[in-house]
Amino acid sequence: MSAPTLLILYGSQTGTAQDTAERIGRQAQRRRMQVRVEALDIYNVANLISETLVVFVCSTTGQGDPPDNMKNFWRFVFRKSLPAGSLCRLDYAVLGLGDSSYPSLTFVSNSADGVIDPWITSFWEKVLSLYPPPAGQSPIRDDEPLVSFHSDGQPISPSPTHPFLAKVVFNERVTKASHFQDVRHIEFDITGSSIEFTAGDVVLMRPSNTRENVEQFCQLLRLDPDRQFTLSPTNSSIPARLAQPCTVRCLAETFLDIAAVPRRSFFELLATFATDEREREKLAEFSSAQGQDELHSYCNRPRRTALEVLTDFPHTTAELSVDYLLDLFPEIQPRSFSIASSLQAHPNRIQILLAVVQYKTKMYLPRKGLCSSWLASLDPRLGDVFVPLWVKKGSMKFPKDPETPVVMVGPGTGVAPFRAALQERIAQGKTANVLFFGCRSQSKDFYCSAEWEEMVKAGQLTLFTAFSRDQEDKIYVQQRVKEQAVLLWDLIVNKNAYFYIAGNAKQMPTAVCDALKEGFRSQGGMSSSQADEMLVAMERAGRFQSETWS
Repeated sequence: MSAPTLLILYGSQTGTAQDTAERIGRQAQRRRMQVRVEALDIYNVANLISETLVVFVCSTTGQGDPPDNMKNFWRFVFRKSLPAGSLCRLDYAVLGLGDSSYPSLTFVSNSADGVIDPWITSFWEKVLSLYPPPAGQSPIRDDEPLVSFHSDGQPISPSPTHPFLAKVVFNERVTKASHFQDVRHIEFDITGSSIEFTAGDVVLMRPSNTRENVEQFCQLLRLDPDRQFTLSPTNSSIPARLAQPCTVRCLAETFLDIAAVPRRSFFELLATFATDEREREKLAEFSSAQGQDELHSYCNRPRRTALEVLTDFPHTTAELSVDYLLDLFPEIQPRSFSIASSLQAHPNRIQILLAVVQYKTKMYLPRKGLCSSWLASLDPRLGDVFVPLWVKKGSMKFPKDPETPVVMVGPGTGVAPFRAALQERIAQGKTANVLFFGCRSQSKDFYCSAEWEEMVKAGQLTLFTAFSRDQEDKIYVQQRVKEQAVLLWDLIVNKNAYFYIAGNAKQMPTAVCDALKEGFRSQGGMSSSQADEMLVAMERAGRFQSETWS
């Protein structure tokens, strides 16, 4: 039986599932199969009934939720109106990848490759047994480059397209200069955009690489940054948001994620261009299953970027051309931020609280978050600056009944969605609001303190604070939740309150849940299992919601 076209569909939040899907796609090309790799939110799911061979590569995010670009597909396959047997002719395989922030997930090695590699090997054994290749047909060698795009080099003026270009009108640090963490309050003008949002919604932005990194990239690859080209697909579709035609500078600045820590597939592809024997051997080692500990030490642990890797392999880098860049480098992914303001309080504005990511490793230069550093660098006092952005619905929903209390636990920048909720609820006359806020120091990183004080004085907010470093014994929000067991029991049991958590996904959410359940046991005379069941029941009813990130 001749092999059908292989369709690989991925649901990805951080890029891991996409990277794995594209890796399987390249392996299919080497086996001379017709293959398509598509995101689940781009693929017309109604066409699934006419497919023959499909691989689903799906990740989870947050607390085990499906990624954003998989949600519509998920709803479709669970439709009750979908006829039984619709997919009975479909041969399919599913590769599920967990989010490492999900508490029930553990990996037996430093990377997911310890799970993925055996799965892929088993997958190809099964596929080739069902669809044996024609006699005499040999696969494409691993050291032979695969081309997905050709550039024609035609000198035509570019005309890039973007989401709404919002003007940055305010960008100020809200932590003291002596505080270790730079946190920004940034405001965008969205006048004329028709953008609407409510409390709990999210704004997305796609950052750009720094000018210094773009210049270094072009120098390493010996590319003229002003060279213009047009892409034509061979085995992959052209990314929709990439301007056609394009310059090398535009490609490197706005599209290629050259500052990301590269994955194993990067080294696999780079090895196919190696002409220097020493570089080829090292790249082959990093590409192998046996070399993953070495790769982790070289790349992941110090957070070495793709650009820094290229400098370590100069001979191989010199062999690269524009034709291969979209295969080698992933696309810059949009970053999501909880909106920290309400249109009812700030018309035509979106505000965010942004923690600027910077830390040291053994690398000489400090590691910097691409998006946070880019946003922090935009100074509206020096001239007009614009950011392409768009809004999506968030996972948090707030009660419509004005009498229903809400309890919000938001330490650090986790308070952002609750600032939006408080502004919105107060504008609607809803004053049954409780906020637990935590930070290190009342004098250094107590975000929006004047705003909270005004709400408390107006009888619109009950506030509990935990400043962990302002006394010898550290105090965290979970301790304040534990101390307020009587109040919380009354609000939840007698007044049908909703309970929310937002912030870092490490220990805080679990610790807050434990404190809440301890209150259920002490105030309600419950057993541990009954307290667990009560929290689960609240979650099912939408009265317990969390939005956490790693």
